[in-house]
Parts: sequence; structure tokens; C-alpha cells
Amino acid sequence: MSRSIKRNLSSLSFSLNRIYRAITTAKLSGFIVSVIVISIAVFIFGGGLYDLIVKPLPAVYYNGQFLFLYPQLSEQFISDSIIAMSVYALGIIGMITVYQSTKYAYKPRQAYMLLMIGFVLVFLAYIFLEESIRIKLGR
Repeated sequence: MSRSIKRNLSSLSFSLNRIYRAITTAKLSGFIVSVIVISIAVFIFGGGLYDLIVKPLPAVYYNGQFLFLYPQLSEQFISDSIIAMSVYALGIIGMITVYQSTKYAYKPRQAYMLLMIGFVLVFLAYIFLEESIRIKLGR
């Protein structure tokens, strides 16, 4: 009986060692790492940690209308976070588009179009964020 248990334990440790070695030597592509880092940054900047810790309401129905933006800067709804994360993602997509436009040096028309699309997306993100802050301040 003890021999079979030792054999099972040794094969288990060998399997775990193989799994550990596979995990530690795995190499992720640069694209996947950058997507993960950008996603974490958007989550944190959008207020995701606040939502996880405080657990605010998703939205409120008040005076016959839905409020998706909390009327003060000190607190937020979950919809505030979703809106902020979406707008930050829009701005980051715009920045990536501007960066991609530099890769088309020999196709000036395509480079110019990507540059303009990127600038428009970044500008829209800025306008939406400023407007949401203005709404939260009550103006």
C-alpha cells in the first residue's frame, strides 16, 4: 500500500512541477500584455476600485427620470463608472489610431485619415468627460 501511495505522490509532484514550469516559462505577446495593462488602467481610472469597495447603486429613478450621473463629485453610481470607462477607452482608441497613422509614411492619404480619425476620437473623449463633469457639478 505504501508503495502505491509513494508512486502516486511522486507522479503528482511531477505533474505539478510540469504545470508550474509551463506557467513560469510561458511568454505572452506584447499585444496581449499591452491590452491587459491598458484595460487595468481604464478600470482604475474609471472608478472600478471604488465600485468594488463601496458597492454603489447602479442608477436612481428620481422625480420621474433616471439619474445615471451622481449629482456630486464626491460619489458615483456604477453607471458613472461605465460611462467614464467607455469614454477613456474611446480616447485610448483614438491615441492608438494616431500612433498607427505614423506607420503609413508611404501612403499619405491613409496616414492623414487615420490621424484625423484619432484626433476626432481623442477630442470627443475630452468633450464627453468635460461635459460629464459639468453635469455632475450641476451646471
